[in-house]
Amino acid sequence: MNFNELNLKKPILDAIRKAGYEHPSPIQEQAIPEMLAGRDMIACAQTGTGKTAAFALPILNQLTVEKKSRIRALILTPTRELAVQIFDNFKKYGRYMRLRTVCIYGGAKQGPQIAALKRGCDILVATPGRLMDYMDRKIVSLDEVEIFTLDEADRMLDMGFIHDIRKIAGAVPKKRQTVMYSATMPKEIESLARELLHEPVDIRIAPTTSPTENVNQSIVFTEKTDKKLVLADYLNQDAVRKSIVFTRTKHGADHLVRDLKRAGIPALAIHGDKTQGQRQSALERFKSGRVGVLVATDVASRGIDIPKISHVFNYDLPEESESYIHRIGRAGRAGERGEAVSLCCSDEMGLLHDIEKMMKQEIPTVETEWSVELTRKKSGGNSSRRGRRNGGAYGRRSGGHSYRKSSYAPGHRRYSKKTSQVSSRVQAS
Repeated sequence: MNFNELNLKKPILDAIRKAGYEHPSPIQEQAIPEMLAGRDMIACAQTGTGKTAAFALPILNQLTVEKKSRIRALILTPTRELAVQIFDNFKKYGRYMRLRTVCIYGGAKQGPQIAALKRGCDILVATPGRLMDYMDRKIVSLDEVEIFTLDEADRMLDMGFIHDIRKIAGAVPKKRQTVMYSATMPKEIESLARELLHEPVDIRIAPTTSPTENVNQSIVFTEKTDKKLVLADYLNQDAVRKSIVFTRTKHGADHLVRDLKRAGIPALAIHGDKTQGQRQSALERFKSGRVGVLVATDVASRGIDIPKISHVFNYDLPEESESYIHRIGRAGRAGERGEAVSLCCSDEMGLLHDIEKMMKQEIPTVETEWSVELTRKKSGGNSSRRGRRNGGAYGRRSGGHSYRKSSYAPGHRRYSKKTSQVSSRVQAS
C-alpha cells in the first residue's frame, strides 16, 4: 500500500512526498482510515512505529481552513520533548495547508506561548500541567475541540497526570472524536479508555512483549561497583558511535556523567530536574554528534526520537519490564542494526527474570574482565529490595548459558593499553 490509497488530501500527500515517505507503516495503514471515518480509537504501538503521523495526517485531513482559527484538535502528550516533536511533525505534514498549530509546555517562558494562543490556532499540542494552568487562567478554551488525542497515555498515567486528563476531558465537548495511543496496555489504560472513548476501534501493533528484530541483545553479569568499568570499555569501542545509557534515577544519571567525564568520555545527562534549556541543549549536542553519549532516565527519554543510535546500555535494569522494550527500541531504527547491552548485578536478578519472562526468551550473556557468575532466578521480583529478601547473595552461575562474543566483549586484557588506562581512571574516581 502507498499513501495515495488512504484518501488523504493532495496538500498532505505533497507534504508526505516531500518528506520522502512512500509507504505507510502498519500503524498508519490501520489507524488512518479509522480516524478518517470519525471513529474513536485506542491503539497500542511501540515508540518508533510512526504513530505520530498515524494521528497527525488524519487530523490535518479532517480540519477545514477557517478565517478565524479556533482550537479544534487537541493533542495531549506527557513531556516537553515529545510535544515539540509532535509540533514539528504537524508543521512538516501541514506545510501546504493554512492550518495553525501551537505548542505549549512547562519549563519555558509563557509570554511567547500566550501570544501564539492569542493569535489563534486550529491545532493545540500541549503537556497536561501547562494546559491546566492556562485553562484555570482562562487563556485557553476547549469548548470547540472536535478531535481529542492522548499520546503516550501509559506514560502520562505513570507521571501522575490521571486527574489532569480527566479534567481536560471534561472541558472538551462530549460530542467529539477521541483517540488514545499507548505503548503498553495495562488495566489502568483499558479502564481510562472505557471512561473516555465511545465504542472505540482497538488496534494493536508490535506488542511490547516482542523485542525489535533489528537489535542484538546481550547482558553482562557484574558487580554493581564494576558497572562503570564495563560501560567505559564499551564506550571506547569503535563500534559504539552514538549511544543512550539508561539509569534508574536522576541522581544516578548525574553521578554517572561525572564518572565518565573523569574517564575522558564526554557525556550529557537528561532528566526531569534539568531545565528546558538544559534538556534542549543536551539533545541538540547529542543529535549533532558533538557528544556521543546521552545518559537518561526513562521518563526523560520517552520523547527522544533520534536516528542512528548504534547502542543502548541499560546501566540499571528497569523496574518495569516493559520499559526494557522501550529502551532497546531506541536503537535499530529505520532498518539499521543496533546493539542493546544490559549490565546486571546480583540485586537485579529478579528484574532480569521479569524481563526474560515477558519476552519469553533468555538474553545471551557476554563475558568481560569484570564478569561474575550468577544464577538466573526461577521466580521474579520487581525491585532490588524484594530480590534481597528472596536470597541475598545469589548462587554461582552454572550451565551453558554464557558464551563469548569477542567482537563486543570489552574488558579482556588483550585490549589496548588506552582502554586499561580509561578503566583505571574510572576505578580511581
